Amino acid sequence: MVSFSPVEKSLWLQHVCEGNFVRLMRLAPDVLNLKSVARAKAMGKPELYVRLIERSPFTLVIELTHDFAGASASLGEPAVRLRVCLDSRTVEMLSDWARTHVHEALRDATSTESILDYKWNLNYFLSRWLDHCLDCEYRFNGELEEAIARDLVSA
Repeated sequence: MVSFSPVEKSLWLQHVCEGNFVRLMRLAPDVLNLKSVARAKAMGKPELYVRLIERSPFTLVIELTHDFAGASASLGEPAVRLRVCLDSRTVEMLSDWARTHVHEALRDATSTESILDYKWNLNYFLSRWLDHCLDCEYRFNGELEEAIARDLVSA
């Protein structure tokens, strides 16, 4: 994947997080009303799931992932955990299946620049992956799928 490393990372990080909000709203327009789990399909592609982790008045924490093995086996990658900030209209990636949660990375960071680099890499990856999902024409229909929720919780 092509990488982009701007000089003014904090400014660009804000723009990327704002763009990620727009991308997520295009991909899953009803995500703000999500109660548990929803899925999207695209022709010839693995299903894409969004699962509500936490809800507060101005923030959602969700997990967005592909399911390569089917809901019963649940081999979900990249399993990105996202903070959706409703008041600032931003989406920030917190972690994925292969990387440390951002709170752990912040605790171990040696400089503000390393924190910014870590957050930049997470959110730049998210922007590219959301673009990929949109290009593949994944769309969530907004309907809660109770059977999927039960399968994922029991896995």
